[in-house]
Amino acid sequence: MAAREETHNAPSARTITTEELRRHNSASDLWIAINGKVCDVTAWADHHPGGDLPLLIFAGQDVTDAFLAYHPASAWPLLDRYLVARLSDHRVSDLSRDYRRLAGEFARRGLFDSRGHGAVAVLCLVLLLLAAAVCGVVYTRSPAVHALSGALVGFLWIQAAFVGHDSGHYWVMPTGGLTRLAQLLAGNCLMGISIAWWKRNHNAHHIACNSLDFDPDLQHMPLFAVSPDLFRSLTSFYYRRKMAFDAVARLLVSYQHWTFYPVMCVARVNLFAQSILFLLSGEKVPGRWQEILGLTVFWVWFPLLVSYLPTWGERATFVMASFAVSGILHVQLCLSHFSSPVYVGRPAANDWFQNQTVGTLDIACSPWMDWFHGGLQFQLEHHLFPRLPRCQLRRVAPRVRALCVKHGLPNSTASFWEANARTIATLRAAALQARGGANPAPKNLLWEAVNAYG
Repeated sequence: MAAREETHNAPSARTITTEELRRHNSASDLWIAINGKVCDVTAWADHHPGGDLPLLIFAGQDVTDAFLAYHPASAWPLLDRYLVARLSDHRVSDLSRDYRRLAGEFARRGLFDSRGHGAVAVLCLVLLLLAAAVCGVVYTRSPAVHALSGALVGFLWIQAAFVGHDSGHYWVMPTGGLTRLAQLLAGNCLMGISIAWWKRNHNAHHIACNSLDFDPDLQHMPLFAVSPDLFRSLTSFYYRRKMAFDAVARLLVSYQHWTFYPVMCVARVNLFAQSILFLLSGEKVPGRWQEILGLTVFWVWFPLLVSYLPTWGERATFVMASFAVSGILHVQLCLSHFSSPVYVGRPAANDWFQNQTVGTLDIACSPWMDWFHGGLQFQLEHHLFPRLPRCQLRRVAPRVRALCVKHGLPNSTASFWEANARTIATLRAAALQARGGANPAPKNLLWEAVNAYG
């Protein structure tokens, strides 16, 4: 009898409804459902390789599609460790079914595993650029060459960022250990940016793409606001603080379409600060001392290289040239999301495919320009299949867009210049609303003429 009762009460036999699942949505009571299996991951959240934020954001929801996007087939059997029940009303939409079929097809074709040698080639290019910049500083006395050397450093930062980004999503090397080494070299040592901080930030961005209060990549107050909804002083889930829209924010946002590019030229300073603050914080940081050692390497070689320049003017020019060139990457990171639709609130996990398509914009370019964009021009494909190597994104783009057309979802594409124009238009629209305040002045022909160009 006892044995029969134990079987009846086993997790695999217990069933709950989606409504009951929603009640387990806090850090102290965190349940998720995957393919009908309900898992209690409360105690495991801090040990999740992708960080606790993805689990906290999707707490109390069916996360099957997001889990499929981020995990290989080998991860599925691990779910049984945390199984507490099954969903009695588990349903799969036609869109999710098609998405899972497409992911399965890509897996059978080996697209997730076929990475090529792109990361090795890019790392070799980065080291070559670094050597050229060092030689330009140490072995010449030409101010023009010194400025060009600074620009080379900025360009190597862009290319190193692509390697760091890719290695955060999948193995770019034959083994996990070598991939970790590539992460530290590209991110921490060469760029001065903690790869652990970046992964935490970037995972939250992917999971909550274009949610104003959950996506940290849209939370740039008081400098930028992509939507008037931010004027309500929303609370950032990622930063755990209110994004106050006060008098200072109103002033800065009012001119954001003019300040966007200048700020992007020095945006790297923010990444330096965020990395250091994260590593010194009380947050759980995998490989903390490796991360700190990597940043130490950067803060030795970069200031030392700058110190070789003969005058303070040339040193300032060198630093600004490196920051300004790397600013191209910061602009690029904004183009695919700033002008896309945004929303307020926690994302719905069962709308995974729709959320990613609505919140992203692809950048059209010729194949020979793929090196310049580093795969980031295929934002739609990358957000839907983040484990897909960069070299496969162009290959799968037609299939992804066909699925969007089938289900009536957007698959927006614009040229690099069109995307810039859309971004500035979005910033300008919000800027003009910020100037107007709650009770904007009546608009007449004079007002329109004065404000036509910001």
